[in-house]
Amino acid sequence: QAQLVESGGGLVQAGGSLRLSCAVSGRTFSNYAMGWFRQAPGKEREFVAAISWSGGTTYNADSVKGRFAISRDNAKNTVYLQMNSLKSEDTAIYYCAARAWGYSRYDREWDYWGQGTQVTVSS
Repeated sequence: QAQLVESGGGLVQAGGSLRLSCAVSGRTFSNYAMGWFRQAPGKEREFVAAISWSGGTTYNADSVKGRFAISRDNAKNTVYLQMNSLKSEDTAIYYCAARAWGYSRYDREWDYWGQGTQVTVSS
């Protein structure tokens, strides 16, 4: 069983930046694709970004392309989400996820989840 712990959320003004981190333990981190999802109040959880096990391939939702960047450090068992040019519509709980069989945009296909970290963007 893998444990995922997110950190780095908070309150930021529109146009600002935050970097989220997700520390993974309990499994061989480098065997898993990693992803970030988010859920805004009253909305379904949606895909944000994902990265392959090697870090060589990344995927981004259209809504965050050019603003968010996902990366990973397999030596530290950590995945990051750098968020720039934040907008009020980015306000959500952000979840880290791990998947043994590569990338998917569908949250139901991911194996392990963190508890989430709140990101609030004030306009």
